[in-house]
Amino acid sequence: MKLLEFCNTYLLGVAVPLCLLVAGVFFMIRLRAFPFCHPVRLIKTVMRREQKGGISPLRALSMALAGVLGVGNLVGVSAAIAVGGPGAIFWMWVSATLAMLLKYAETVLALRHRRMQGGEMRGGAMYYMEDAFRGSRPWLGRGIALVFAALCFVDAMSMGCVVQVNAMAGAWQGAFGIPAIWTGALTALLVFIVGLGGAKRVSGATERLVPLMTLGFVIVSLAAIATRASAVPGVLKSICVCAFQSEGTGQGMLGGVGGFLLSRALRLGTMRGLLSNEAGCGTSPMAHAAASTDDPAKQGCLGIVEVFVDTHLLCTMTALVVLLAWDKVSALGDAPMLMTLRAYEALLGPWAGAFLCVAVLLFGLATLFCWSHYAGAACLYLVGEGSRHAELARRLCLFLYCAFCVVGAICAPGSVWTVADFSIGCMTLLNVAVLCRMHREVEGATRGLMVRAER
Repeated sequence: MKLLEFCNTYLLGVAVPLCLLVAGVFFMIRLRAFPFCHPVRLIKTVMRREQKGGISPLRALSMALAGVLGVGNLVGVSAAIAVGGPGAIFWMWVSATLAMLLKYAETVLALRHRRMQGGEMRGGAMYYMEDAFRGSRPWLGRGIALVFAALCFVDAMSMGCVVQVNAMAGAWQGAFGIPAIWTGALTALLVFIVGLGGAKRVSGATERLVPLMTLGFVIVSLAAIATRASAVPGVLKSICVCAFQSEGTGQGMLGGVGGFLLSRALRLGTMRGLLSNEAGCGTSPMAHAAASTDDPAKQGCLGIVEVFVDTHLLCTMTALVVLLAWDKVSALGDAPMLMTLRAYEALLGPWAGAFLCVAVLLFGLATLFCWSHYAGAACLYLVGEGSRHAELARRLCLFLYCAFCVVGAICAPGSVWTVADFSIGCMTLLNVAVLCRMHREVEGATRGLMVRAER
Protein backbone atom coordinates (compact mmCIF):
# COMPACT_ATOMS: atom_id res chain seq x y z
CA MET A 1 0.00 0.00 0.00
CA LYS A 2 2.94 2.34 0.63
CA LEU A 3 3.99 1.78 -2.98
CA LEU A 4 0.54 2.87 -4.17
CA GLU A 5 0.71 5.94 -1.95
CA PHE A 6 4.11 6.80 -3.41
CA CYS A 7 2.76 6.38 -6.96
CA ASN A 8 -0.29 8.50 -6.19
CA THR A 9 1.77 11.32 -4.70
CA TYR A 10 4.88 11.50 -6.85
CA LEU A 11 3.90 9.81 -10.13
CA LEU A 12 0.16 9.95 -10.74
CA GLY A 13 -0.10 13.01 -8.51
CA VAL A 14 2.04 14.85 -11.06
CA ALA A 15 1.15 13.02 -14.28
CA VAL A 16 -2.65 13.13 -13.97
CA PRO A 17 -3.03 16.89 -13.29
CA LEU A 18 -0.49 17.67 -16.01
CA CYS A 19 -2.17 15.26 -18.43
CA LEU A 20 -5.64 16.70 -17.79
CA LEU A 21 -4.49 20.30 -18.08
CA VAL A 22 -2.50 19.71 -21.29
CA ALA A 23 -5.20 17.57 -22.91
CA GLY A 24 -7.88 20.05 -21.87
CA VAL A 25 -5.97 22.92 -23.48
CA PHE A 26 -5.35 20.75 -26.58
CA PHE A 27 -9.06 20.07 -27.07
CA MET A 28 -9.91 23.66 -26.20
CA ILE A 29 -7.72 24.75 -29.14
CA ARG A 30 -8.74 21.99 -31.56
CA LEU A 31 -12.47 22.51 -30.90
CA ARG A 32 -12.04 26.31 -30.83
CA ALA A 33 -13.56 26.52 -27.34
CA PHE A 34 -17.02 26.18 -28.88
CA PRO A 35 -18.97 25.78 -25.59
CA PHE A 36 -17.63 29.14 -24.39
CA CYS A 37 -17.58 30.96 -27.75
CA HIS A 38 -21.03 29.75 -28.83
CA PRO A 39 -23.10 29.27 -25.67
CA VAL A 40 -26.40 29.98 -27.46
CA ARG A 41 -25.75 27.21 -29.98
CA LEU A 42 -24.82 24.89 -27.12
CA ILE A 43 -28.12 25.61 -25.34
CA LYS A 44 -30.10 25.16 -28.58
CA THR A 45 -28.41 21.81 -29.14
CA VAL A 46 -29.13 20.60 -25.61
CA MET A 47 -32.79 21.67 -25.79
CA ARG A 48 -33.46 20.11 -29.21
CA ARG A 49 -35.97 17.25 -29.04
CA GLU A 50 -34.93 13.72 -29.86
CA GLN A 51 -36.61 10.57 -31.06
CA LYS A 52 -38.66 8.61 -28.54
CA GLY A 53 -38.10 5.06 -27.39
CA GLY A 54 -35.39 3.39 -25.36
CA ILE A 55 -33.40 5.49 -22.93
CA SER A 56 -33.77 9.19 -23.70
CA PRO A 57 -30.68 11.45 -23.84
CA LEU A 58 -31.77 13.29 -20.68
CA ARG A 59 -32.39 9.99 -18.91
CA ALA A 60 -28.89 8.86 -19.85
CA LEU A 61 -27.62 12.20 -18.50
CA SER A 62 -29.42 11.52 -15.20
CA MET A 63 -27.69 8.15 -14.95
CA ALA A 64 -24.30 9.71 -15.70
CA LEU A 65 -24.97 12.48 -13.17
CA ALA A 66 -25.90 9.85 -10.60
CA GLY A 67 -22.44 8.38 -11.03
CA VAL A 68 -20.75 11.69 -10.25
CA LEU A 69 -23.16 13.27 -7.75
CA GLY A 70 -22.05 11.02 -4.94
CA VAL A 71 -20.55 11.68 -1.56
CA GLY A 72 -17.49 13.01 -3.40
CA ASN A 73 -19.40 16.29 -3.59
CA LEU A 74 -19.56 16.28 0.20
CA VAL A 75 -16.61 14.21 1.46
CA GLY A 76 -14.17 14.83 -1.40
CA VAL A 77 -14.49 18.62 -1.27
CA SER A 78 -13.97 18.78 2.49
CA ALA A 79 -11.03 16.37 2.30
CA ALA A 80 -9.41 18.46 -0.45
CA ILE A 81 -9.76 21.64 1.63
CA ALA A 82 -8.49 19.95 4.82
CA VAL A 83 -5.32 18.66 3.12
CA GLY A 84 -4.72 21.07 0.26
CA GLY A 85 -6.20 24.26 1.72
CA PRO A 86 -8.71 26.61 0.07
CA GLY A 87 -6.52 26.78 -3.04
CA ALA A 88 -7.55 23.21 -3.92
CA ILE A 89 -10.96 24.56 -4.92
CA PHE A 90 -9.39 26.91 -7.47
CA TRP A 91 -7.66 23.99 -9.19
CA MET A 92 -10.86 22.00 -8.99
CA TRP A 93 -12.51 24.78 -11.02
CA VAL A 94 -9.66 24.99 -13.52
CA SER A 95 -9.46 21.24 -14.08
CA ALA A 96 -13.26 20.98 -14.42
CA THR A 97 -13.39 23.81 -16.98
CA LEU A 98 -10.77 22.15 -19.14
CA ALA A 99 -12.21 18.71 -18.48
CA MET A 100 -15.58 19.77 -19.91
CA LEU A 101 -14.21 19.23 -23.40
CA LEU A 102 -12.65 15.91 -22.38
CA LYS A 103 -16.06 14.79 -21.17
CA TYR A 104 -17.54 15.99 -24.45
CA ALA A 105 -14.91 14.10 -26.49
CA GLU A 106 -15.25 10.80 -24.63
CA THR A 107 -19.04 10.95 -24.82
CA VAL A 108 -18.97 11.59 -28.58
CA LEU A 109 -16.60 8.68 -29.14
CA ALA A 110 -18.63 6.38 -26.87
CA LEU A 111 -21.75 6.89 -28.98
CA ARG A 112 -19.89 6.56 -32.27
CA HIS A 113 -18.32 3.24 -31.27
CA ARG A 114 -21.09 1.60 -29.25
CA ARG A 115 -22.57 -1.84 -30.02
CA MET A 116 -25.95 -3.47 -29.65
CA GLN A 117 -25.56 -6.39 -27.23
CA GLY A 118 -28.32 -8.36 -25.55
CA GLY A 119 -31.00 -5.93 -26.65
CA GLU A 120 -29.16 -2.96 -25.11
CA MET A 121 -26.79 -0.35 -26.45
CA ARG A 122 -23.38 -0.83 -24.83
CA GLY A 123 -20.47 1.52 -25.13
CA GLY A 124 -17.73 3.25 -23.25
CA ALA A 125 -14.01 3.82 -23.28
CA MET A 126 -13.22 0.11 -23.76
CA TYR A 127 -14.92 0.05 -27.14
CA TYR A 128 -13.37 3.14 -28.68
CA MET A 129 -9.97 2.15 -27.23
CA GLU A 130 -10.25 -1.13 -29.10
CA ASP A 131 -11.33 0.60 -32.32
CA ALA A 132 -8.62 3.26 -32.08
CA PHE A 133 -5.95 0.73 -33.10
CA ARG A 134 -8.08 -1.59 -35.22
CA GLY A 135 -6.41 -0.64 -38.50
CA SER A 136 -2.77 -0.87 -37.41
CA ARG A 137 -2.23 -2.72 -34.11
CA PRO A 138 -5.49 -4.36 -33.00
CA TRP A 139 -3.72 -6.33 -30.29
CA LEU A 140 -2.61 -3.07 -28.65
CA GLY A 141 -6.12 -1.59 -28.66
CA ARG A 142 -7.56 -4.79 -27.21
CA GLY A 143 -4.88 -4.92 -24.53
CA ILE A 144 -5.41 -1.29 -23.47
CA ALA A 145 -9.17 -1.84 -23.37
CA LEU A 146 -8.82 -4.94 -21.16
CA VAL A 147 -6.52 -3.14 -18.73
CA PHE A 148 -8.95 -0.21 -18.60
CA ALA A 149 -11.91 -2.55 -17.92
CA ALA A 150 -10.01 -4.24 -15.08
CA LEU A 151 -9.12 -0.87 -13.52
CA CYS A 152 -12.74 0.26 -13.91
CA PHE A 153 -13.93 -2.84 -12.06
CA VAL A 154 -11.51 -2.12 -9.21
CA ASP A 155 -12.60 1.51 -9.09
CA ALA A 156 -16.27 0.49 -9.02
CA MET A 157 -15.69 -1.72 -6.00
CA SER A 158 -13.61 0.89 -4.14
CA MET A 159 -14.66 4.46 -4.88
CA GLY A 160 -17.98 3.55 -6.48
CA CYS A 161 -19.07 1.24 -3.67
CA VAL A 162 -17.06 1.10 -0.41
CA VAL A 163 -16.41 4.85 -0.13
CA GLN A 164 -20.05 5.71 -0.88
CA VAL A 165 -21.57 3.21 1.55
CA ASN A 166 -19.13 4.07 4.33
CA ALA A 167 -20.06 7.74 4.15
CA MET A 168 -23.76 6.87 4.15
CA ALA A 169 -23.44 4.53 7.13
CA GLY A 170 -21.28 6.99 9.08
CA ALA A 171 -23.72 9.85 8.53
CA TRP A 172 -26.77 7.85 9.61
CA GLN A 173 -25.07 6.30 12.59
CA GLY A 174 -23.74 9.65 13.77
CA ALA A 175 -27.04 11.51 13.32
CA PHE A 176 -29.66 8.89 14.23
CA GLY A 177 -27.74 6.05 15.88
CA ILE A 178 -28.65 3.57 13.14
CA PRO A 179 -26.14 0.67 13.15
CA ALA A 180 -23.87 0.66 10.13
CA ILE A 181 -24.66 -2.96 9.31
CA TRP A 182 -28.35 -2.08 8.84
CA THR A 183 -27.50 0.69 6.41
CA GLY A 184 -25.19 -1.62 4.49
CA ALA A 185 -27.72 -4.47 4.31
CA LEU A 186 -30.60 -2.24 3.18
CA THR A 187 -28.39 -0.52 0.62
CA ALA A 188 -27.21 -3.87 -0.75
CA LEU A 189 -30.81 -5.05 -1.13
CA LEU A 190 -31.89 -1.90 -3.01
CA VAL A 191 -28.83 -2.01 -5.29
CA PHE A 192 -29.49 -5.69 -6.08
CA ILE A 193 -33.14 -5.06 -6.99
CA VAL A 194 -32.34 -2.08 -9.21
CA GLY A 195 -29.20 -3.59 -10.72
CA LEU A 196 -30.99 -6.74 -11.89
CA GLY A 197 -33.03 -4.64 -14.30
CA GLY A 198 -30.00 -3.46 -16.24
CA ALA A 199 -29.47 0.00 -17.73
CA LYS A 200 -33.19 0.74 -18.16
CA ARG A 201 -34.05 0.18 -14.51
CA VAL A 202 -30.91 1.97 -13.30
CA SER A 203 -31.62 5.00 -15.49
CA GLY A 204 -35.27 5.00 -14.38
CA ALA A 205 -34.28 5.08 -10.71
CA THR A 206 -31.66 7.80 -11.19
CA GLU A 207 -34.05 9.89 -13.31
CA ARG A 208 -36.28 10.22 -10.23
CA LEU A 209 -33.52 10.69 -7.66
CA VAL A 210 -31.14 13.12 -9.39
CA PRO A 211 -33.43 16.15 -9.98
CA LEU A 212 -34.93 15.86 -6.50
CA MET A 213 -31.67 15.66 -4.60
CA THR A 214 -29.94 18.29 -6.73
CA LEU A 215 -32.70 20.87 -6.23
CA GLY A 216 -32.91 20.23 -2.49
CA PHE A 217 -29.15 20.45 -2.02
CA VAL A 218 -28.93 23.72 -3.99
CA ILE A 219 -31.72 25.36 -1.95
CA VAL A 220 -30.23 24.39 1.43
CA SER A 221 -26.71 25.37 0.36
CA LEU A 222 -27.86 28.79 -0.85
CA ALA A 223 -29.65 29.30 2.47
CA ALA A 224 -26.46 28.41 4.37
CA ILE A 225 -24.32 30.74 2.24
CA ALA A 226 -26.83 33.57 2.69
CA THR A 227 -26.33 33.52 6.48
CA ARG A 228 -22.76 34.80 5.97
CA ALA A 229 -23.07 36.44 2.58
CA SER A 230 -20.79 39.32 3.58
CA ALA A 231 -17.89 36.88 4.08
CA VAL A 232 -18.21 35.28 0.63
CA PRO A 233 -15.85 37.76 -1.17
CA GLY A 234 -13.14 37.08 1.42
CA VAL A 235 -13.55 33.32 0.98
CA LEU A 236 -13.30 33.61 -2.80
CA LYS A 237 -10.16 35.72 -2.42
CA SER A 238 -8.55 33.12 -0.14
CA ILE A 239 -9.33 30.39 -2.69
CA CYS A 240 -7.53 32.28 -5.45
CA VAL A 241 -4.58 33.44 -3.31
CA CYS A 242 -3.90 30.07 -1.69
CA ALA A 243 -3.92 28.34 -5.08
CA PHE A 244 -0.53 29.90 -5.85
CA GLN A 245 1.20 29.44 -2.50
CA SER A 246 3.53 26.59 -1.61
CA GLU A 247 3.02 24.69 1.61
CA GLY A 248 4.74 26.05 4.63
CA THR A 249 6.64 28.88 2.94
CA GLY A 250 3.96 31.26 1.81
CA GLN A 251 6.11 32.03 -1.26
CA GLY A 252 4.65 32.16 -4.73
CA MET A 253 4.94 28.96 -6.67
CA LEU A 254 5.16 30.44 -10.15
CA GLY A 255 8.95 30.39 -10.04
CA GLY A 256 9.26 26.65 -9.60
CA VAL A 257 7.53 24.28 -11.98
CA GLY A 258 8.39 21.24 -9.88
CA GLY A 259 6.98 22.76 -6.71
CA PHE A 260 3.92 23.84 -8.61
CA LEU A 261 3.15 20.33 -9.86
CA LEU A 262 3.81 18.78 -6.45
CA SER A 263 1.72 21.30 -4.53
CA ARG A 264 -1.07 19.83 -2.44
CA ALA A 265 -3.56 22.41 -3.68
CA LEU A 266 -3.01 21.49 -7.32
CA ARG A 267 -2.79 17.75 -6.70
CA LEU A 268 -5.76 17.50 -4.36
CA GLY A 269 -7.89 19.94 -6.31
CA THR A 270 -7.37 18.12 -9.59
CA MET A 271 -7.71 14.58 -8.18
CA ARG A 272 -10.76 15.32 -6.06
CA GLY A 273 -12.29 17.17 -9.00
CA LEU A 274 -11.65 14.10 -11.13
CA LEU A 275 -13.16 11.80 -8.49
CA SER A 276 -16.18 14.09 -8.42
CA ASN A 277 -16.93 14.74 -12.11
CA GLU A 278 -15.02 11.79 -13.64
CA ALA A 279 -14.18 13.88 -16.71
CA GLY A 280 -11.42 12.26 -18.70
CA CYS A 281 -11.37 8.96 -16.84
CA GLY A 282 -13.79 7.23 -19.24
CA THR A 283 -16.51 5.94 -16.88
CA SER A 284 -19.58 8.09 -17.53
CA PRO A 285 -19.53 7.39 -21.32
CA MET A 286 -20.88 3.96 -20.36
CA ALA A 287 -24.04 5.73 -19.18
CA HIS A 288 -24.27 8.19 -22.08
CA ALA A 289 -23.80 5.37 -24.62
CA ALA A 290 -27.17 3.91 -23.61
CA ALA A 291 -29.04 6.98 -24.93
CA SER A 292 -31.41 6.45 -27.87
CA THR A 293 -30.00 9.23 -30.02
CA ASP A 294 -28.37 9.40 -33.43
CA ASP A 295 -26.49 12.59 -32.56
CA PRO A 296 -23.29 11.83 -30.59
CA ALA A 297 -22.34 15.53 -30.49
CA LYS A 298 -25.59 16.48 -28.76
CA GLN A 299 -25.03 13.85 -26.10
CA GLY A 300 -21.51 15.20 -25.76
CA CYS A 301 -23.00 18.62 -24.98
CA LEU A 302 -25.01 16.99 -22.21
CA GLY A 303 -21.69 15.70 -20.89
CA ILE A 304 -20.54 19.32 -20.62
CA VAL A 305 -23.68 20.07 -18.60
CA GLU A 306 -22.85 17.11 -16.36
CA VAL A 307 -19.45 18.54 -15.40
CA PHE A 308 -20.89 22.02 -14.83
CA VAL A 309 -23.64 20.78 -12.49
CA ASP A 310 -21.34 18.49 -10.53
CA THR A 311 -18.23 20.64 -10.00
CA HIS A 312 -18.98 24.26 -10.79
CA LEU A 313 -22.35 24.20 -9.04
CA LEU A 314 -22.58 21.57 -6.30
CA CYS A 315 -18.91 21.21 -5.33
CA THR A 316 -18.56 24.99 -5.19
CA MET A 317 -21.56 25.28 -2.87
CA THR A 318 -20.15 22.64 -0.53
CA ALA A 319 -16.77 24.39 -0.53
CA LEU A 320 -18.27 27.80 0.27
CA VAL A 321 -20.32 26.40 3.17
CA VAL A 322 -17.28 24.59 4.64
CA LEU A 323 -15.01 27.64 4.30
CA LEU A 324 -17.64 30.02 5.70
CA ALA A 325 -17.85 27.80 8.80
CA TRP A 326 -14.10 27.05 8.89
CA ASP A 327 -13.66 28.48 12.37
CA LYS A 328 -16.10 25.85 13.65
CA VAL A 329 -14.97 22.80 11.64
CA SER A 330 -11.22 23.17 10.99
CA ALA A 331 -10.39 20.65 13.74
CA LEU A 332 -12.34 17.91 11.94
CA GLY A 333 -9.90 17.48 9.06
CA ASP A 334 -9.55 13.75 9.73
CA ALA A 335 -13.32 13.25 9.37
CA PRO A 336 -14.40 15.04 6.15
CA MET A 337 -17.98 13.75 6.26
CA LEU A 338 -18.41 15.04 9.81
CA MET A 339 -16.74 18.31 8.76
CA THR A 340 -19.37 18.88 6.09
CA LEU A 341 -22.25 18.00 8.41
CA ARG A 342 -21.02 20.32 11.16
CA ALA A 343 -20.47 23.15 8.65
CA TYR A 344 -24.10 23.08 7.57
CA GLU A 345 -25.24 22.79 11.18
CA ALA A 346 -23.09 25.75 12.19
CA LEU A 347 -24.73 27.98 9.58
CA LEU A 348 -28.32 26.70 9.64
CA GLY A 349 -28.85 24.80 12.87
CA PRO A 350 -29.24 21.11 13.85
CA TRP A 351 -31.94 20.43 11.25
CA ALA A 352 -29.40 20.97 8.47
CA GLY A 353 -27.38 17.99 9.67
CA ALA A 354 -30.48 15.77 9.48
CA PHE A 355 -31.21 17.07 5.98
CA LEU A 356 -27.66 16.37 4.88
CA CYS A 357 -27.92 12.81 6.16
CA VAL A 358 -30.92 12.31 3.89
CA ALA A 359 -28.99 13.98 1.05
CA VAL A 360 -26.06 11.63 1.64
CA LEU A 361 -28.45 8.68 1.43
CA LEU A 362 -29.96 9.88 -1.86
CA PHE A 363 -26.62 10.90 -3.37
CA GLY A 364 -25.07 7.62 -2.28
CA LEU A 365 -27.93 5.44 -3.55
CA ALA A 366 -27.95 7.11 -6.97
CA THR A 367 -24.19 6.68 -7.24
CA LEU A 368 -24.34 3.05 -6.15
CA PHE A 369 -27.04 2.29 -8.72
CA CYS A 370 -24.95 3.85 -11.47
CA TRP A 371 -21.64 2.28 -10.45
CA SER A 372 -23.23 -1.16 -10.23
CA HIS A 373 -24.00 -0.67 -13.93
CA TYR A 374 -20.39 0.39 -14.61
CA ALA A 375 -19.04 -2.64 -12.73
CA GLY A 376 -21.31 -4.93 -14.74
CA ALA A 377 -20.29 -3.30 -18.03
CA ALA A 378 -16.58 -3.72 -17.19
CA CYS A 379 -17.15 -7.33 -16.14
CA LEU A 380 -19.04 -8.13 -19.37
CA TYR A 381 -16.23 -6.69 -21.45
CA LEU A 382 -13.64 -8.74 -19.57
CA VAL A 383 -15.48 -12.07 -20.00
CA GLY A 384 -16.70 -11.26 -23.52
CA GLU A 385 -20.16 -9.96 -24.34
CA GLY A 386 -20.83 -12.84 -26.72
CA SER A 387 -19.84 -15.47 -24.17
CA ARG A 388 -22.54 -17.90 -23.05
CA HIS A 389 -21.51 -17.15 -19.47
CA ALA A 390 -21.90 -13.37 -19.90
CA GLU A 391 -25.22 -13.07 -18.06
CA LEU A 392 -24.02 -15.32 -15.23
CA ALA A 393 -20.89 -13.17 -14.91
CA ARG A 394 -23.00 -10.00 -14.74
CA ARG A 395 -25.16 -11.42 -11.96
CA LEU A 396 -22.14 -12.65 -9.99
CA CYS A 397 -20.59 -9.20 -10.40
CA LEU A 398 -23.76 -7.59 -9.03
CA PHE A 399 -23.78 -10.01 -6.09
CA LEU A 400 -20.12 -9.21 -5.32
CA TYR A 401 -20.86 -5.49 -5.57
CA CYS A 402 -23.71 -5.85 -3.05
CA ALA A 403 -21.41 -7.81 -0.72
CA PHE A 404 -18.95 -4.92 -0.85
CA CYS A 405 -21.82 -2.61 0.15
CA VAL A 406 -22.14 -4.49 3.44
CA VAL A 407 -18.37 -4.66 3.97
CA GLY A 408 -17.95 -0.96 3.20
CA ALA A 409 -20.58 0.01 5.74
CA ILE A 410 -18.86 -1.67 8.69
CA CYS A 411 -15.18 -1.22 7.76
CA ALA A 412 -13.25 2.04 7.69
CA PRO A 413 -12.31 2.91 4.07
CA GLY A 414 -8.71 3.71 5.04
CA SER A 415 -6.55 2.52 2.17
CA VAL A 416 -9.56 2.26 -0.16
CA TRP A 417 -9.07 5.94 -1.06
CA THR A 418 -5.51 5.06 -2.09
CA VAL A 419 -6.73 2.24 -4.34
CA ALA A 420 -9.41 4.50 -5.82
CA ASP A 421 -6.91 7.27 -6.56
CA PHE A 422 -4.52 4.80 -8.20
CA SER A 423 -7.10 3.08 -10.37
CA ILE A 424 -8.83 6.24 -11.54
CA GLY A 425 -5.46 7.90 -12.18
CA CYS A 426 -4.30 5.03 -14.42
CA MET A 427 -7.67 4.96 -16.20
CA THR A 428 -7.36 8.67 -16.89
CA LEU A 429 -3.89 8.40 -18.40
CA LEU A 430 -4.99 5.58 -20.72
CA ASN A 431 -8.24 7.28 -21.70
CA VAL A 432 -6.79 10.74 -22.36
CA ALA A 433 -4.04 9.26 -24.55
CA VAL A 434 -6.66 7.53 -26.72
CA LEU A 435 -8.85 10.64 -26.82
CA CYS A 436 -5.96 12.67 -28.20
CA ARG A 437 -5.23 9.97 -30.78
CA MET A 438 -8.87 10.13 -31.99
CA HIS A 439 -9.23 13.92 -31.88
CA ARG A 440 -9.99 14.26 -35.61
CA GLU A 441 -13.10 12.13 -35.20
CA VAL A 442 -14.29 14.41 -32.41
CA GLU A 443 -13.55 17.50 -34.49
CA GLY A 444 -15.60 16.13 -37.39
CA ALA A 445 -18.60 15.50 -35.13
CA THR A 446 -18.26 19.02 -33.71
CA ARG A 447 -18.25 20.64 -37.17
CA GLY A 448 -21.48 18.81 -37.97
CA LEU A 449 -22.96 20.00 -34.67
CA MET A 450 -22.13 23.63 -35.43
CA VAL A 451 -23.74 23.38 -38.89
CA ARG A 452 -26.93 21.89 -37.47
CA ALA A 453 -27.06 24.50 -34.67
CA GLU A 454 -27.08 27.31 -37.26
CA ARG A 455 -30.25 26.03 -38.89
